[in-house]
Amino acid sequence: MTKTRVLLGFDVGTKRIGVAVGQEITRSSSPLDTVVINHGKPDWAHITRLIEAWHADALVVGIPLQMDDKEQSMTFVARRFANRLRGRYQLPVDEVDERLSSRSANEMLFDEEYMGQIARKKKRGMVDQLAAQVILDTYFSQSS
Repeated sequence: MTKTRVLLGFDVGTKRIGVAVGQEITRSSSPLDTVVINHGKPDWAHITRLIEAWHADALVVGIPLQMDDKEQSMTFVARRFANRLRGRYQLPVDEVDERLSSRSANEMLFDEEYMGQIARKKKRGMVDQLAAQVILDTYFSQSS
């Protein structure tokens, strides 16, 4: 019997990294957590705990591009993060185009009636997590 692969998806920002978890059989994903970036450095201990707790088999990082496919400053930040994940955890790391993932996440949040009562700071973290979920969903839709 084939083991179901568990994947963690990452939406990399300058202050936070949204994380989502998904699995390949059902191609389903869920928002998971938000990792803080302090002075340009991700909280690697937090990321390690998530990878270990979920027994992640692979990682997916969203790579932001401009609408005309050109790279931007965050493209390099996200690629650097993906390379660091590869080096630290020796897991497969796939990169996926994440254009508009944060926008989709914001739309998901504001479509929910109860979200209007959540504190602004918490909402920002949830946007990051939902953007990571959108990244995983994009990965699942592109892989066959």
